[in-house]
Amino acid sequence: MSSILMVVSAADSLELADGTQHPTGVWAEELVVAHQALKTSGAEITIASPGGKKPTVDPGSLNPDIVGDAEKVQEFKQYLADIEGELEAPESLDSVNVADFDAVVLPGGHGPMADLATDADLGALLIQANDSGTIIAPFCHGPAGLLSATAPDGSFAFAGRRLTVFTDEEELTGGTGENTPWLVATTLAERGAVVKSGPAWGSYVVRDRNLISGQNPQSSEAVAAAVVAALAE
Repeated sequence: MSSILMVVSAADSLELADGTQHPTGVWAEELVVAHQALKTSGAEITIASPGGKKPTVDPGSLNPDIVGDAEKVQEFKQYLADIEGELEAPESLDSVNVADFDAVVLPGGHGPMADLATDADLGALLIQANDSGTIIAPFCHGPAGLLSATAPDGSFAFAGRRLTVFTDEEELTGGTGENTPWLVATTLAERGAVVKSGPAWGSYVVRDRNLISGQNPQSSEAVAAAVVAALAE
């Protein structure tokens, strides 16, 4: 049985470019779809967050007007209720031994921009996982968490690696728009990552050795499937 660490943001808001606070957290579809698919594959999942704080589900991700499918929203709510016990008491990132896990999965939502991108504990965990060849699978805004993986000499652990992430186009047209405080795709590219992208709002996954990444919420299922396939190799 594979053991998977799912790292989720503990943030409940993101400061926008104009200084206002945007309610956020983890995106329901990404958490639910990935968790459900990985669990169905037989994996054992441990949820972890900064400080072991219960993650906030982005309210927008449970809004039928935004999601566009009221039935899906109800399914997300039911699944979140089913795993409430796991969400109530996640592991704290500073107490996680990454050697205990076969993969590290990072769903998005704008939350990772507010905390995971600069979390030193996550950075140390990701560097160790990468050095040991452990599968690392961030998707949508989850790759913002990769930015925490800065070595003592200032180098970025994922420089030169191919990956995908919520694109600037998707952010500006369907995310927080022109009020976005910083663009994850642009920032990763500036740090040296080789950012790839598919059509906006379509499922798109990139694998570069142990790094598996997905572009947007629509990529959640494909990322989970790629993780399962990689663990079976």
